[in-house]
Amino acid sequence: MIAQELSVRLRDETVGALVRFDDDRILFVFDRAYVERSDRQVLSLSFMDESGGVRDDSRTTTRRAPPYFSNLLPEGHLREYLAARAGVNASRDFPLLELTGNDLPGAVQVVAESPPVTAIAEEAGSDGTDSGAEEDEELRFSLAGVQLKLSAVMETAGGLTVPARGMGGDWIAKLPSARFVGMPENEYSMMKMASMVGIETADVELVPIERIAGIPARMVDEGMTGRQALAVRRFDRPGEGRRIHTEDFAQVFGVYPQRKYDRYGYIAIGRVLATYSNEAAVDQFARRLVYGAMIGNADLHLKNWSLIYRNGRTPELAPAYDLLATVAHLPDRGMALRLAPHAKRWNELTIGGFASLASAMGVGREAVLRPVAETVERFHEVWGREKAHLPVSASVAEAISRQLMIVPAAAR
Repeated sequence: MIAQELSVRLRDETVGALVRFDDDRILFVFDRAYVERSDRQVLSLSFMDESGGVRDDSRTTTRRAPPYFSNLLPEGHLREYLAARAGVNASRDFPLLELTGNDLPGAVQVVAESPPVTAIAEEAGSDGTDSGAEEDEELRFSLAGVQLKLSAVMETAGGLTVPARGMGGDWIAKLPSARFVGMPENEYSMMKMASMVGIETADVELVPIERIAGIPARMVDEGMTGRQALAVRRFDRPGEGRRIHTEDFAQVFGVYPQRKYDRYGYIAIGRVLATYSNEAAVDQFARRLVYGAMIGNADLHLKNWSLIYRNGRTPELAPAYDLLATVAHLPDRGMALRLAPHAKRWNELTIGGFASLASAMGVGREAVLRPVAETVERFHEVWGREKAHLPVSASVAEAISRQLMIVPAAAR
């Protein structure tokens, strides 16, 4: 017996429904009108068959939603906080999707057509009273990641405010880490550097944490006073209430967030870009890979690569985000994903490896080797000029200098 149904919409079009049964099984069913449209918007490449039609497996899952939808939810501490505030088990996707469904990543929305059934309402801790705008704000977060992130809008005075229910969030505010000092400054600098060497990136700003209003008190450590947060402009929210659809590569490959470090490697990402996107995507992919190796970013997993559908149908590589020198905080000898069956360590990343990558992707060698060579050359020029002006600590600068000596492809 059906317990609840959530409508799945892409911009203003209904594409299907998420159905939860009494035994907590969850099923996604496509809307027939959407499937039959020849000019349909793309929800996800994971639902596309070889002929460009819609692949509808109609398989049920238990407690967790199908991978595409599960990947829309926050991870880690933010998910736990959201679940605690809602009074639901953090392992259950369906009620969390209902709570956050109006402001998910990209242009997809998951919304209830009718009020929740009694069991869900009781589980969420509802007693029929209005919890107030302040608590409602605390429930409405969006986007996932390693650090705590809050959906926020930039005020005219330059401050950041958590919006009610997360509607219209233009920025993601990333709070400083209590464990790793200087992470916002590290990421800000690596994002700025990436832009300087020819990589398309999301816009970033450093913001004093005191200028961020509405942060739940339990999310702010006493040691954060006087420190800065990183504000990242959401490229899926271009303004004026518009939404641009996106999906990360865990969604593309249909794997749950917990599998973002395994099963698929960089060759698989590259093949998707070469097959479904354009030359610019392949070019940016190559630049971002070698740049990540040069700064020592060991966290370029499946969820840190995304596609963006600016026209609703054609996937492009989305602007880069979450770029930072992770080796400065957690020394690691390898990449997040494999570049080849037996190549994952930094000292195995050679120019020959990039040539093999091009072959495995089915593109010409120069489509990968040219942007790699240009990025390496530009990096050395820009790093030598800008490292004294960027807000990076001496330990971060030293970690990158060591990294440049380890990666064979980084040599000039």
